[in-house]
Amino acid sequence: MKSTFLSLTKMNSDLTVKVAVENTTYVFDKLFDYLVPPAFTDLVQVGKRVLVPFGRGNKKKQGVIFELSAVSDDISAEKLKSVCSVLDDEPVLSEELLKLAEFMKDHYFCTYYDAVKTMLPAGINYKITTLYGVREGINEEELSEEQQRIFAYLHSKRKAVRSDKLLDDFGLDNTAVLEDMVKSGYLYKSDEAFRRVSDAVMKMAAPTELADSDNIKLTEKQKAVLDLIKMTGGTSVKEVCYFTGVTTGVTDALYKKGLIYYYDEEVFRIEDRTKDESLAPVALSEQQQTACDNLYAEYADSKPHTSLLFGVTGSGKTSVFMKLIERVINDNKGIIVMVPEISLTPQFVSTFSKRFGEQIAVFHSALSLGERLDEYKRVKKGLAKIVIGTRSAVFAPFKKVGLIIMDEEQEYSYKSESSPRYHAREIAKFRCSYDNALLVLSSATPSVESYYYAENGRYSLNTLTERYGDAVLPKVVVADMNVEQQNGNVTGFSETLLENLHYNLENNKQSILLLNRRGHNTFVTCRMCGEPVVCPNCSISLTYHSANRRLMCHYCGYSAPYTDECPSCHSKSLRFGGTGTQKAESEISELFPDARILRMDTDATSSKSSYERMITAFADGKYDILVGTQMVAKGLNFPNVTLVGVLNTDYMLYADDYRSYERTFSLLTQVVGRSGRGASKGMAVIQSYTPDNLIISMAARQDYLAFYSTEIQVRKAMLYPPFADICLIGFSGEKQQLTMKAANSFLQCFVSHAKSEYPAIPLRILGPSPASVVKVSNKFRYKLIIKCKNNRDFRTLLSAVMIEFAKNKEFGRVSTYADMNALTC
Repeated sequence: MKSTFLSLTKMNSDLTVKVAVENTTYVFDKLFDYLVPPAFTDLVQVGKRVLVPFGRGNKKKQGVIFELSAVSDDISAEKLKSVCSVLDDEPVLSEELLKLAEFMKDHYFCTYYDAVKTMLPAGINYKITTLYGVREGINEEELSEEQQRIFAYLHSKRKAVRSDKLLDDFGLDNTAVLEDMVKSGYLYKSDEAFRRVSDAVMKMAAPTELADSDNIKLTEKQKAVLDLIKMTGGTSVKEVCYFTGVTTGVTDALYKKGLIYYYDEEVFRIEDRTKDESLAPVALSEQQQTACDNLYAEYADSKPHTSLLFGVTGSGKTSVFMKLIERVINDNKGIIVMVPEISLTPQFVSTFSKRFGEQIAVFHSALSLGERLDEYKRVKKGLAKIVIGTRSAVFAPFKKVGLIIMDEEQEYSYKSESSPRYHAREIAKFRCSYDNALLVLSSATPSVESYYYAENGRYSLNTLTERYGDAVLPKVVVADMNVEQQNGNVTGFSETLLENLHYNLENNKQSILLLNRRGHNTFVTCRMCGEPVVCPNCSISLTYHSANRRLMCHYCGYSAPYTDECPSCHSKSLRFGGTGTQKAESEISELFPDARILRMDTDATSSKSSYERMITAFADGKYDILVGTQMVAKGLNFPNVTLVGVLNTDYMLYADDYRSYERTFSLLTQVVGRSGRGASKGMAVIQSYTPDNLIISMAARQDYLAFYSTEIQVRKAMLYPPFADICLIGFSGEKQQLTMKAANSFLQCFVSHAKSEYPAIPLRILGPSPASVVKVSNKFRYKLIIKCKNNRDFRTLLSAVMIEFAKNKEFGRVSTYADMNALTC
């Protein structure tokens, strides 16, 4: 990508651009007008990035062009600043994605550029860096000793040097000395944009017109190389050297003689995805075929549609996707397939690669910056027709989207917890509406909202009631852990679970154990004073990790080596409590020393490609027992798994959140559904101290409709979604009293605006109250909960209040944000 710079000198121009500028605050964010210098008239386009002067100091910042227009009568061209640089050769965002950015600003209370940045791969982003260079004709004797060293260094470089390199090379804490030299006229400084990741290119060689000449003397090696290059018409230098056994010195000699020329060809940093031509066509059952036909009819319609594909675990929903994609892939429309967890992506990619080969691209955070950039470019250039990935895949830069599939649509990982706080389902609905496309929401345990909309006709509904092929739903046993303890079993594993683990090991079957808490012990307390060991930065107990013998905070990342001394009373009487995946792994190893055990949690899967390696190894039968958190509970297909154990159900059920029952039912149903997906019948053991809980019994029966009918009544009575939206206003600050005061002040401001300007809007407000974890990373957190209807009037009201509140300097050190239908309330 080219970057062309001009000075800030005013030039005559009839063209202006509206630009979304980076690093603005929500309070002052808007599209800013800039004059386009004549030299840039043919370069500027909507969707391209530019460098513009911003603020009183005219600091150069990135921006994205949203509109082009002629200079209007109500804008004085003399008052406008000019665009400094055009950063892109072609637009990075289409008109659709720019419209989506406007939608995100309106719905998620973020800035334009925050929305734009979310859509682009990290590798394509520019970093604005200050450079310093020497001015000519300077009398160095007037400089101090330190300044003379800096001047001599820069003079020897013969070009400007980045400020961060200067600070490192001279051991400087800040740029004060450099700024003094700029003011005194010894140095100049400039701002330039550097892209984080370069395009990957391959050095190619091709013959020139002189290649057929017989008048140039060549060695035997040179002749062999030239013949190969002439035969291919152009090939990579690496391949030339490989096939002829020469070094690059031979090709360089041909280049110097004018017989070949070099050029760069773009290549993509992606793994091999070879189509398996031997695969049999996807075979569907009668139910699956009916669902596929119904979905295709909606796809073929000229209007946008949303459909819920509701099927029991193992009913073959993925096969329906595959068949549907086969029918639409040649329509020159983009196809997006989303999965909730990175751990699911490798299996999906493998399955899709075998059927669609290099027509797929992968979007998720485990890729390197270069890989993300290359996948993005393949989609933008039309080289890939299917994008598979986590929630970021919804921003795939297709010219036109035809089909979006959200697998496990109920999962909360589709919701972003940082600005912009979007839900991928809402973004998918926007794109399908814009392109008249089909959105397929798929799950064995749909979100209560999605099933409600399907039941009431807003979505269409396709149902799969039977497992595919010969597979049947597993037998489910609920183990009462109170009885286990009364019988002297203190292992944390019920007798039923242990017996079936032993049976599986003897019969070469695999087992999965779910424990949705990582670490070894979930807390450490003192026997003498009773105080837990807590994080110094957060109001949460530390978790003991046996792998590194450290106490760790899962919120801020703080860690400390474990000692048996209590930090409160200093007695040496600490004891462990609670069980995490590391402890479960250790105890199972002691009980079954010959078992091959694999643990999967965020601690074990932190390195690149670790998910894929582990899942592949387990699928290949290299392990007998898989112990993991929720990443092993859904979407995965292991035909040899005939036993699933849920080790601790109760803490999930009784979380302080209105969605805790829905989450627990979904997780239990999903993990139970991992068992018995092959020819052998499966079994699941759910361990609980409250075995009579209705949610557990419904999950054991895989009875979603019973759960839904119970849950929807509670939602209606309590005015929870889908009967209302819940907006969380969060406050975060270093001083607890000031943060609490800010929350109360915001409430008063909101009520005042609502009464005076929007008296007809129905609202219910709860709080202010402390967040469930009141202190994180030395910042105190409070919240307001507003039950509302997420319509234009409410968003206008809330936006006005947020802007007015932000102008109150008393609360300048308190951060405020709005999160519509937040993950936890």
